[in-house]
Amino acid sequence: MRSSGRVLAGLLVLLVLALGAAAAGYHWLRQSFEAPGPSQGIARIQVEQGASVRTVLSSLARLGALRHPRAVELYLRLSGRITGHQLRIQAGMYEIPAGASPAQILELFDQGKVVLEQITVIEGTTFADFRHALDHHAAVTHTLLGKSNAELMAALGHAGEDPEGRFFPDTYRFAARAQDVEILTLAYNAMQKVLEAAWQQRSADLPLQNSYQALILASIVEKETGAPEERARIAGVFTSRLRKGMRLQTDPTVIYGLGSNYDGEIRTRDLTTDTPYNTYTRAGLPPTPISLPGRDSILAAVHPQETGDLYFVATGTGDGRHHFSKSLEEHNTAVKSYLEHLHAQQRAAANRGASGAAPHGQTTTGSHGVAALDTSPPATK
Repeated sequence: MRSSGRVLAGLLVLLVLALGAAAAGYHWLRQSFEAPGPSQGIARIQVEQGASVRTVLSSLARLGALRHPRAVELYLRLSGRITGHQLRIQAGMYEIPAGASPAQILELFDQGKVVLEQITVIEGTTFADFRHALDHHAAVTHTLLGKSNAELMAALGHAGEDPEGRFFPDTYRFAARAQDVEILTLAYNAMQKVLEAAWQQRSADLPLQNSYQALILASIVEKETGAPEERARIAGVFTSRLRKGMRLQTDPTVIYGLGSNYDGEIRTRDLTTDTPYNTYTRAGLPPTPISLPGRDSILAAVHPQETGDLYFVATGTGDGRHHFSKSLEEHNTAVKSYLEHLHAQQRAAANRGASGAAPHGQTTTGSHGVAALDTSPPATK
């Protein structure tokens, strides 16, 4: 009996020691889990969909963000944080702060705080510009490379639509490796929301048949506007011309129609050569937008400031402002003043040995970029 009692006592001692060791071991694991990590700087890790616990922790260790990946894995299992082989986290790129503890790193994973990339679409740029930037963005998964615009629109679920103007210019943030289709869908839906909201609140009796025509007009206003406060007034000039059946006679549409043939200058032959976008030879709006207009230009198109003005020409002061005119006579006087100012600038530039290029955005309606005054009545239908 005494012998068996000693054995039992020995077993109890061993059990106590084992439990103590286990408790001490668990305490060490928990302390290690909560202790600052070894990383001296910010580290980034790409977590793939369905990545195993061991794979992710090993990657963190290789990056220098973890000291003991196997110990972290053991603690996660013992504490019930994971029960299988996958981390239930959002796939994507994560940024690990310097000195982050394993606990803090797992918190990032739990919350899905992936690093967000971004792409900025500038107001007045074209869809081709947007697509080029998207196609060359390193953080985007490209599924549309080599596809035509028609194929692209079909992939978005909008077959038969021309893409120009249909994507809202803004800054879009997305998780690394997001598909181009996802980003384009965000921009398309954003434009639809802005455009339809504006169209529902439009001024009465506009000479526009639908919201798409408003989008076309907005895209022209966007390209013609050098001073933001003039948007509504410029929209008013074009609206008044549409009411009277006058041709819009706006250079940006001609430039868009020239496409890659545009070399930075508009010549008389460009204004007289007919294309679907030449608003000197064709009445009404062009067939599609010519840029990606912003919210303010869309609002100007549906709330134009009609003052009786039918013309505008740049003042030549370099601030993007225009002189507005109600009559052709007044307009031609303003054009003459603009040309004199422009020639003076060119002479001054020549004297400095610099280029004599015209300031950006200095355009007119009725005599855009023409080296002679518009002495004929405005064209009509």
